[in-house]
Amino acid sequence: CERVEVPYGDGAPADELERRLRADAAHQLKALLVVHNETSTGVTSNVAAVRAALDRAQHPALLLVDTVSSLASIDLRFDDWGVDVALTGPQKGLMLPPGMAILAVSEKALTASDKARCPRSYWDWRPVLERNRRGEFPYTPATLLLFGLEEALRMLDEEGLPRVFARHARLAEACRRAVSALGLALLCRNPAEYSHTLTAVVMPPGFDSDEFVRHAHRRLDLSLGVGLGAVRGKVFRIGHLGSLNELDLLGGLAGVEMMLKDFGVPVRLGAGLAAAQEFLLSEPISAEARA
Repeated sequence: CERVEVPYGDGAPADELERRLRADAAHQLKALLVVHNETSTGVTSNVAAVRAALDRAQHPALLLVDTVSSLASIDLRFDDWGVDVALTGPQKGLMLPPGMAILAVSEKALTASDKARCPRSYWDWRPVLERNRRGEFPYTPATLLLFGLEEALRMLDEEGLPRVFARHARLAEACRRAVSALGLALLCRNPAEYSHTLTAVVMPPGFDSDEFVRHAHRRLDLSLGVGLGAVRGKVFRIGHLGSLNELDLLGGLAGVEMMLKDFGVPVRLGAGLAAAQEFLLSEPISAEARA
């Protein structure tokens, strides 16, 4: 097992991955795992570029993609990008409580699973597939979550995935405009990798972001994400995915501004909110997205 380390705020480095894959002439690496949308940093990696790196290296490794915070909110093309396994949960773009693991699996991955000789029980797909063919589960299913998933999929189909993706992109850009107008920086450095589902904001020097998150929750019952790993205490995160509209976002941004000011951060009240409002008014939902 090899890990390709990148700085917090960067996406998966396709060029470096290609170099590592080319160096593996014996094909000891059996799979490449990449996170599509990293919730700790607000970065979306280019999965298509990772697939292209695999193809250029002519490496047979499976492409595994964590899509927990991207599915149903950011465009994901399982077949077009040659993904072999996509794993997600219901608690993000699918708008449900946690409690299920949802997988999409290619024929190549199924073949690899059949040929695998490693001991396994929980990770064995065979009993699941065998029972699913009969419309059954080899375990007690989370029945209420399945009913919820049916409704969530109906809602997404009713809105239409192009409109879902456009809505997320538009609200995300409004959030970033607000952050910039407040004089704060984004953790993600490459605009091409900005996440449409959450924004990671760098706290100014001298302020603890975790304390700020706790302060906002105590004062306004406002839920923000803390910094994780190497950026603990340095970053807070604003989520904007799932069933979210303009008013939801603007209300949240108003709370962020108010709590930053109350926490002692030198921001001008209304600056971020105005920037978000101006963007939303200047960039209405397109006619195609409304259709």
